[in-house]
Amino acid sequence: MPDLTTQPIIIIGGGPAGLMAAEVLSQRGLAVELYDGMPSVGRKFLLAGVGGMNVTHSEPYPAFIGRYRERSGEMDALLRRFDAQALCAWIHGLGIDTFVGSSGRVFPTDMKAAPLLRAWLKRLREAGVVFHTRHRWLGWNAEGGLRLRHGDQELNITGRATLLAVGGGSWARLGSDGAWQPWLKERGVPVKPLVPANCGFDVAAWSPFLCDKFAGAPLKNIGMGLADQPSRLGESVLTATGLEGSLVYALSATIRQRIETEGSAHVLIDLLPDKPLAHLIKALEKPRGSRSMAKHLHGQLGLDGVKAGLLRELAPAESYNHARQLAGLIKALPVTLVKARPLDEAISSAGGIPFEALDERLMLKQIPGTFCAGEMLDWEAPTGGYLLNGCFASGRVAAEGILAWLAQESRPSVTSA
Repeated sequence: MPDLTTQPIIIIGGGPAGLMAAEVLSQRGLAVELYDGMPSVGRKFLLAGVGGMNVTHSEPYPAFIGRYRERSGEMDALLRRFDAQALCAWIHGLGIDTFVGSSGRVFPTDMKAAPLLRAWLKRLREAGVVFHTRHRWLGWNAEGGLRLRHGDQELNITGRATLLAVGGGSWARLGSDGAWQPWLKERGVPVKPLVPANCGFDVAAWSPFLCDKFAGAPLKNIGMGLADQPSRLGESVLTATGLEGSLVYALSATIRQRIETEGSAHVLIDLLPDKPLAHLIKALEKPRGSRSMAKHLHGQLGLDGVKAGLLRELAPAESYNHARQLAGLIKALPVTLVKARPLDEAISSAGGIPFEALDERLMLKQIPGTFCAGEMLDWEAPTGGYLLNGCFASGRVAAEGILAWLAQESRPSVTSA
């Protein structure tokens, strides 16, 4: 029998959760070897930072934890041990300053992920973490060892403990393809199907005119919500097939669930959220003379471009003859969404390993000594820093769980006389 105390901790996956666990474990003096299927680690982390790396959110904690919806209780147990304030302090420890944007999101001062990742990897290498890239996990062998493919070779490795942090099912080109699902199921671990989260949605069809003229156009400064929920302010993008963008992502969990249960989801768009209904009615009731309705809408309300195009697409033709009816549609234009965009286009995924399959240390109940963290767990959150903070926190808690489990396993057993 090999001496397990001389073996390293094995981490599969080089995203935020896996890297955070590697830091916690290596700082405690444990040997850590991290394997990732891509040529370099942190690829999804880097791509997520394109256009502005928001690492967490500054809103009060009760609102913050509520963003995790049905899993807010489970995520609370993780995030209270590494919340937004702790995350920012950790980033500052890497020599990177942060600031709070107007939306409440927290960013590195240079808005980029690469400097943060470079500083982090330097710290990890100095702590002794060994990185193995281009090593793709293939599940377990008959003896319970980990199978990995590296080039034309298949390797079989074991460690004192294993952390799986291989991501969900979105952005497969960056390594998160969900291939691990059947391997967990074969070991008796329940896995919920991976579905798109923070994704765009399709309508049945846009007209050729709207699609040709406005596909890709941003819908700025709008409100959006479902009929039975409060509207949110933000922006969206009209795509060739439907809608996407930050405002849609914030509602994506509810939209997806509504489509699953009812076959479609009806969102209401407020095209002019800064103008009250009474103002719209009064403006539209003014005589337009020989001007076209398009020019009347532009002149009286500043409504033109993609907003006017979407109104023309969805409002009944007769509503243009009734100021009150048209004003009501401008404030609550119904859009029927019928299908989420494919999983690989989504920013993140929902589903995965339910918390009920794990103990409080994030160890799989069916596979003692194997822990899980990150997006492969069954939770979801909107963009805005919530996803990253959740991944960081879960990696930290899983590492602490490994330490606690190793301490427990090393204690001599006590038998009664």
